[in-house]
Amino acid sequence: MHNLVIDIGNTNSKIAVFNDKVLVFFQSPDHLDEGRLTELLKTYDIVNSTVSSVRQEVLSDIIGFLSAHTNYIEFSTQVNTGVKNHYQSLSTLGQDRWAKVIAVHHGYPNQNCLIIDAGTCITYDLLDHTNSYYGGSISPGINMRFKALNHYTGKLPLVKWDNATENIPSGTDTGTAISNGVLQGVIHEVEGFIAAGNTNNKDLKVVITGGDATFLLEQLKNSIFAPQIIHDPYLVLKGLNEVIAFEYVQKN
Repeated sequence: MHNLVIDIGNTNSKIAVFNDKVLVFFQSPDHLDEGRLTELLKTYDIVNSTVSSVRQEVLSDIIGFLSAHTNYIEFSTQVNTGVKNHYQSLSTLGQDRWAKVIAVHHGYPNQNCLIIDAGTCITYDLLDHTNSYYGGSISPGINMRFKALNHYTGKLPLVKWDNATENIPSGTDTGTAISNGVLQGVIHEVEGFIAAGNTNNKDLKVVITGGDATFLLEQLKNSIFAPQIIHDPYLVLKGLNEVIAFEYVQKN
């Protein structure tokens, strides 16, 4: 049984096809259209589908198409596959954050897990060994920090940053001082969240995902936290697939 899952983020969109729990196709397209979706439906004989989006304005056409051609399963933060959700404002909980919690719940059951998503924003979410979720933290992403320094000052330039860059430059001029401050600041922030998580949670696993995850992993590979860290670039997509599996079992 093939499932099509789509994650529409602030910056990028991602499409994946799962055969049961096995990822068989992944793409991050520049543009989502019916032609691309039709091709996937024919290639993989898609049965079920679902979508997570932080941009509601692009949803209606996609949902309409998927509803007409697949068994479309609506995803929202009301959907729960077994997590004890104590978040106090479900209407404002991002669908992507919730999908990641669901993925970790199924991938690392009954374990303390800190989920770090380094994307447009950097989010930190804790799912504990009792499968309880209370929320977490949201801070500006790396590129957002560079843009903020330029936007809210009179003279600081907008520094272009390539997330494939491994080294953090020394602050020997204004441009490199900005790069050093932003990047060192992010690393210290991430390390601080992991350290705090370790204080209160035994045998904590740290699951890192998101577009800037590779940079974080490079900076943390020699840290004391390295043995705890797991990189999973498909975390949201896996969570959406778990929702399909759960809904399918419930109805059959």
